Amino acid sequence: MKESKSEKKASRRARREKREKEMLFDVALASRWAFYFLVIGLIAGAGSILFHYLCQLGMHYFMDLLAGYRPPPPAGEHHLIPRSTTPLNRTLLLLLPAIGGIFSGWIVYTFAPEAEGHGTDAAIDAYHNHGGFIRARVPFIKTIASAITLTTGGSGGREGPIAQIGAGFGSFLATQLKLSDRDRRIMMAAGVGAGIGSIFRAPMAGALFAAEVLYRDPEFESEVIIPAGISSVVAYCLFCLVFGWGSLFSSPDFVFRNPLELGPYIAMALVLVATGVLYVKAFYGITAMFRKFNIPNHIKPAIGGLCTGIIGFFLPQTLAFGYGYIQQTLTMESHVTILFLVALALGKIFTTSFSIGSGGSGGVFGPSVVIGGAMGGAVGKVFHNLMPTVISEPGAFVVVGMAGFFTAVSNTPISTIIFVSEMTNSYHLLLPSLLVCSITYMASKRWTIYEKQVKNKVASAAHAGEFFVDILQAIHVKDLMPYVHKVQLIPEDMPFQEFKKFFSETKQHYFPVVDREGRLTGIFSSTDIRSVLFNREIEPLVVMKDIAVTDIIVTTPSDDLNTVMQKFTQKNIDSLPVVKDDDYGELLGMLNRREVIAYYNRRLEEIKKGAAEAAAR
Repeated sequence: MKESKSEKKASRRARREKREKEMLFDVALASRWAFYFLVIGLIAGAGSILFHYLCQLGMHYFMDLLAGYRPPPPAGEHHLIPRSTTPLNRTLLLLLPAIGGIFSGWIVYTFAPEAEGHGTDAAIDAYHNHGGFIRARVPFIKTIASAITLTTGGSGGREGPIAQIGAGFGSFLATQLKLSDRDRRIMMAAGVGAGIGSIFRAPMAGALFAAEVLYRDPEFESEVIIPAGISSVVAYCLFCLVFGWGSLFSSPDFVFRNPLELGPYIAMALVLVATGVLYVKAFYGITAMFRKFNIPNHIKPAIGGLCTGIIGFFLPQTLAFGYGYIQQTLTMESHVTILFLVALALGKIFTTSFSIGSGGSGGVFGPSVVIGGAMGGAVGKVFHNLMPTVISEPGAFVVVGMAGFFTAVSNTPISTIIFVSEMTNSYHLLLPSLLVCSITYMASKRWTIYEKQVKNKVASAAHAGEFFVDILQAIHVKDLMPYVHKVQLIPEDMPFQEFKKFFSETKQHYFPVVDREGRLTGIFSSTDIRSVLFNREIEPLVVMKDIAVTDIIVTTPSDDLNTVMQKFTQKNIDSLPVVKDDDYGELLGMLNRREVIAYYNRRLEEIKKGAAEAAAR
């Protein structure tokens, strides 16, 4: 009895020690990954700081000092260098984007051609099709080229280069640590969230955006959210420690009070959809046009820059970032008229399309904020003039317009609502934002500014293996019962000589063996009889029970096909006995590997056809 108690105590101690070791292992693993994401956040935050300084310096020396033009900043930012006294020179303002395009194009197409265009699309493509791999040089080239493009008047956003800085480091770190493609994808996406969350002072939205922007359908990459959240918070804190805390824009305390406002908001949603379609078609139409030009690639951004400069000659507010004009629109300053806002929105569409579509470098989210805010402000002012008692604060339409427009062109309704709320520090317009974003998303699903987005996880190469397993797990053996074959059963006591006569007349390859009650006791294949077939001395002494394998691998109607495929590969067999769930001795038939694979392929084609039809609708 004493030995029994001591054995039990030792067993409990062993189990406790095992649990403690597992807990320590889990803590160590979590700590290591948390450290990785913290480092990614620090690098992304440092990249945001560096890029912001480069943009400030470039804007001062190129736009301000040379051309005498300095656009107003948003409330959350301020100029680091005092404004120059240079008078406005529109001619130089026309030429500057072309000069910037020459240098930007030469740098990109000489050292990293994949750094052209808007960097978020490149990160999306790397996630789905390249195992999260980004060449180490790309973030550096993207940073320099984007800074030149944007500070010489090119229209674009800061999120593209910042996304590639964070994504590039995440990819580099995972590669150096020899992690799997899955881990590299997660670390790359965490870098995207960190970069965008910091530069726009919207850490929560940055994390959600990195998980949502990958797909056209309203689907999140759930395994990305927590890592991107950690990295985004770290990057945001680092950025704000240098440039100050607070939101990018300062907006009045807008409040939704009157349900009658929803009518004008719905009208604005339709306007935003039309504007979004124009933006996407203009952007990719101009991109396609420049790709057809039979001239060296590094010259194309200069031509695009010249087109941008021509528009900027007449509408200087459409050059560079333009965030300050949205700040003025939020407070509805006197000079911000409906005509000014419409001109800003439409002009920004074409300056962005020429700057980035020609091969220049910059993001597309920033311009979308300006376009959506300007168009929303214009609609708000129209309805304020028509029904001032209902629409008393047209500035609220600026906030909702930002969210609705970017949703229309990016298919990211959830993260965009959070983005705009964080950027404007305005959380009382969630209800109209949700309505407008829902309408714009549903009405413009066919169009997206991120052409590398895939429809859903089914269409992503990154999830091809998981999708295979998911389909197999969704199908069960009971679904294949029409394909389960009845076979000839072999009695245990059948002499081998009698079996030889039967074997010479059958095409059966697997032979279940049963006892006198017809219950399954073993199985053998045509390969198993060779040792007896060519040994005539023992042939008269052998009965089929002697040949049969009693350790049978069976399947049941409730098994899923993933389990079945594992059983097929366990001993490289081509057919499995199907038995009842509650009685392994009662044989229902044999299931062949070929039938399982054929059934899977049919189901896969049906799913793909259904997805294609849904996409067409």
